[in-house]
Amino acid sequence: MKFLVMHGPNLNMLGKREPTVYGTRTLDDINRSLEELAAELGCSLLFCQSNSEGDLVNAIHGALTECDGILINPAAYTHTSIAIRDALSAVGLPCVEVHLSNIHRRESFRHVSLTASIAVGQICGFGSDSYLLGLRALFNHIKN
Repeated sequence: MKFLVMHGPNLNMLGKREPTVYGTRTLDDINRSLEELAAELGCSLLFCQSNSEGDLVNAIHGALTECDGILINPAAYTHTSIAIRDALSAVGLPCVEVHLSNIHRRESFRHVSLTASIAVGQICGFGSDSYLLGLRALFNHIKN
């Protein structure tokens, strides 16, 4: 099994950006943890981080021929991007949406996710563990 792990805008700033909200771990730290879990599960990962909506849409399209599922943190695009939602729907791959913070305990504009309705599930509020929980959930969903 192979999964695309997508990190949306500003996640390249993890470790520096609002550590009280997003924690002190960097994106590289999170990716290393995901690689370790993937090795344990016996799957492989492709990583994509972009601050550009179009790049993320193109990566989703590319996953159709290469991947079995998508683990995505759309970040701010969660609440604004119909294009990312439509791309995920178009490729039809199982996806799990993850967030470091609990988006439902934050500003009201963050409470709505445009991608959650087409995702297998959404995991939020567990810091970098949200990614690990999401990968395990996606793997188990496809395996079963």
